[in-house]
Amino acid sequence: MKGYVLDYIDENEYRKLERALKKYNSLAFKKLNFEYYPSLRNGKFLGEMVSKNKKNGTETYELKLPSDKMFAQVHGEVKLIYTVYKKEEVVMLDSIAPKDILLEGHMSELTTYKGVMISKANASKDKFKIDLLNMLQGK
Repeated sequence: MKGYVLDYIDENEYRKLERALKKYNSLAFKKLNFEYYPSLRNGKFLGEMVSKNKKNGTETYELKLPSDKMFAQVHGEVKLIYTVYKKEEVVMLDSIAPKDILLEGHMSELTTYKGVMISKANASKDKFKIDLLNMLQGK
């Protein structure tokens, strides 16, 4: 088999993040599975390189996934974080950010406020951010 092998640092946690992404952001999930994973397997590394370790021969990337603009402003950009081991031809899938809201969404059903998911732990803070952003946009 030619190409890179996809592997996981913590497969259980990564799969939880992936399932939450599928549930709450299906466009990002579809892009990830049908566009980005095949590119990574073929050796085409997408996203921005955030670090490089010449001694170990690794490169760490952050790939921005498509998401709602309001969600990105409240919780942060949805990103795939992965490390490439060039010598071994392995792509190590590390995490999907924002980790906290996705893991919370995996454990229990999240509610929405004005069309944006809100955390149960920080509901008032998230609602404040959404209201503030709507006020600044004149909605």
